[in-house]
Amino acid sequence: MRRSKYRRASRSNNWFSGKRRIIAVAATLVAFGGIVTVTQVSNASTDRTQRKALAACDRVQAPNRTNLSTETRRGTYSTNGGKVTQHPDDGAGDTVSTQTLRTRCRNWVMNNVGNNGGNQTTPPTEAATQPAADPSAGGEQGGDQGAGNGDNGQGNGEEGAGNGDNGQGNGGDNGQGNGGDNGQGNGEEGNNGGEQGGDQGNGGEQGGDQGNGGDQGNGGDQGGDQGNGGETTPPPGAGLGVLTNSCDTSNLTPHNGFQEGSRCVSTEFGEVGEANANPSLLITNAPTRVAPNTPFTITVSTRNLIRDRFLAAGQGGYYVESSVLANGLVRGHFHTACRMLPNLNEAPAPDPVPAFFVATEDSRGGAQPDSVQIQVPGLPDAGTAQCASWAGDGSHRIPMMVRANQTPAFDVVKIQVGNRRGGGRN
Repeated sequence: MRRSKYRRASRSNNWFSGKRRIIAVAATLVAFGGIVTVTQVSNASTDRTQRKALAACDRVQAPNRTNLSTETRRGTYSTNGGKVTQHPDDGAGDTVSTQTLRTRCRNWVMNNVGNNGGNQTTPPTEAATQPAADPSAGGEQGGDQGAGNGDNGQGNGEEGAGNGDNGQGNGGDNGQGNGGDNGQGNGEEGNNGGEQGGDQGNGGEQGGDQGNGGDQGNGGDQGGDQGNGGETTPPPGAGLGVLTNSCDTSNLTPHNGFQEGSRCVSTEFGEVGEANANPSLLITNAPTRVAPNTPFTITVSTRNLIRDRFLAAGQGGYYVESSVLANGLVRGHFHTACRMLPNLNEAPAPDPVPAFFVATEDSRGGAQPDSVQIQVPGLPDAGTAQCASWAGDGSHRIPMMVRANQTPAFDVVKIQVGNRRGGGRN
């Protein structure tokens, strides 16, 4: 059957023609241009953040050498037939130059800031000088360290208050309120936001790079179930009048890994094992009396301590690593120090350097108790010496215990040097 030459043309065939085609092409170009613009803005922000972090590396300075114990052999050495490594003064004498510190810092930035790594923006050894920022600060005016404006943070971060990529309200990628990447509610699939709520939300790129509420701030990646303005789950110690639980409220300079005072340490405590796997330590043998300048031996037994982790204090490894467990046991080392007591009736001053101090690391130890012999080269002055041993994690802190009424991993003896009367342990 022959078709009529007057057959009406199909609308569907001409839908994408004429003006509609022009409009569609224009819309595609606009969308592509928007993507390019957002990408360029994002890259510019990344480059700017990386440049600032690298500039901070150029300001890093090596600290002054700290005072060392008076009688300890200098430089890392081994004992017990080469099986035991001893670090005098916790490695404080193993110093590092300013150039080495800056190189380490720049390498860290290139691997962790920008397109090559995570969202961290503070070099690990930068010595910041400004106090904690006001949590109410906002936008570009808050500076790169302004509270409230992080990349994914609370308030006005890159995906902060206003509208997320597709969300309504204050969502992050998947967050509700000021929540983080894993929050609930109005995230990428939120209501009423649409693409118009994306980069045009309150804050956008104007948010600071390191604000409280950034990747590590209130409502950042760890925002989780946080709602508008704070946590919905009470923090540990709620109701006890806790003064603070972070350095955000401190006006002290952030700690930089070296043995310097008037600093605030932000390193998290880390992992704590079960009560029956917490470290313990005992001095099992020590002389009660020694002659001046005469070598002697102290025997130390540890349990539940893997002695394979040590970060030299002189290299910036002091208080910078959280406690780490291996099969439920603390990884670290232990210390032994001897100091002369000027008075047996009152606590001694804490700042004078001891006569002897070593940190012992031998890649041994475990759940079963074992012993290490510590060789003391001698004590020069007559009087009473206090010799102590205590466990340390990778960053030299005494390991945590599960219960408050557990005894930490430490022990102490008193040794008489010369002719004065004194006590000790056999």
